[in-house]
Amino acid sequence: MNERFTSLLITLLLITPLYAVEPANEQHLDDVAERGAHVMPFDLEKTMHFFTKTTRGGIQQVIVKDKLDTEQIRLIRAHLREISIAFANADFSRPAQIHGDDMPGLAELRSAQPGQIKIEYEALANGAQIIYTAKSPSLVQAIHRWFDAQLSDHARHAAPGQTHPHH
Repeated sequence: MNERFTSLLITLLLITPLYAVEPANEQHLDDVAERGAHVMPFDLEKTMHFFTKTTRGGIQQVIVKDKLDTEQIRLIRAHLREISIAFANADFSRPAQIHGDDMPGLAELRSAQPGQIKIEYEALANGAQIIYTAKSPSLVQAIHRWFDAQLSDHARHAAPGQTHPHH
């Protein structure tokens, strides 16, 4: 390799987000999807989850694959609105039902004091999103670990979102 190519390759590796999350094994993915069907009212096969880490927390989006599927959009919005209220009250019982109580980052999120994590719900044209913002670096790291765990557990129905330095 020439020196210029090597330099370019190193630069790309340094600026590319580190989002290499290994998907869980097939049986675990099946189990998570089955438990998720009891907690999430929308159809996982008709939707995608996107988890975007930010410097202050993250953005969780659920969007439809078919923009004309208004029923799935309605279900996504209702669910994300409902869980955003629960999360703002440190109630993360629904993710625990799907992923287990030992899910990475979950204990820290549950133990956060009121106001330490700002939770904002927003409707999107094709679904909805929840924006998580924290000032504490340890809570930001907990949100990132929690997102990584969800990416791993929902590998068939989830992807990392775009990189957002701030929100």
